[in-house]
Amino acid sequence: MVSIPEEILNRPPPQIPLGLPSTLIERRPDVAATERAIAAANEQIGISKAAFFPMLTLGGTGGFVSTSLATLFSVPSLFWSVGPQLAATLFDGGLRKGQLNLSKDAYDASVAIYRQTVLTAFQQVEDQLSSLRILEQEQSVQEEARKAAQEAVDIAMAQYRAGTADYLAVIVLQAALLQAERQVIDILTRRLTASVFLIEALGGGWDTSQLPSF
Repeated sequence: MVSIPEEILNRPPPQIPLGLPSTLIERRPDVAATERAIAAANEQIGISKAAFFPMLTLGGTGGFVSTSLATLFSVPSLFWSVGPQLAATLFDGGLRKGQLNLSKDAYDASVAIYRQTVLTAFQQVEDQLSSLRILEQEQSVQEEARKAAQEAVDIAMAQYRAGTADYLAVIVLQAALLQAERQVIDILTRRLTASVFLIEALGGGWDTSQLPSF
């Protein structure tokens, strides 16, 4: 038989330090993935630009391949007009230009996705910080209400023992106290949940010592 020891839930959430660096968000998988996508798209632009350069074998033989770099630009009838690979580069119906434009568009799209991902990450962090701040204020007010309910129960119990009040009044006040205690626990649970969501939004917490050093 499994036995779980009883424990009163009264521990507050972990304290959040002031001035969290925005670099914490860079650890988020979605932010890191979109950042790598930008780098890949940028590399693809370079590949598309390189496709414009003639893919010829320099220094060979066969009539349309130069034996030295010096003669490459001195035989236009062989290279710049007749060379089949060069002709494919210059007269490809705009294929390479279209591929270059497509690579640039893909890069712009990846930048837009990265920007939106970062903005979403900051919004999630701000939402959880705001929730924690509001819930902390609510719990302070609710804790005062719980103390007042407890005092009312103590007074009613004293009156009941003295014979000046019936037990029905005690029961009513005890029910009010129980409701106040449940509200305190509910708010504390929501604070703990918001702390977990904040850790997730930050990509693993707010410990700056865990940030990678470059």
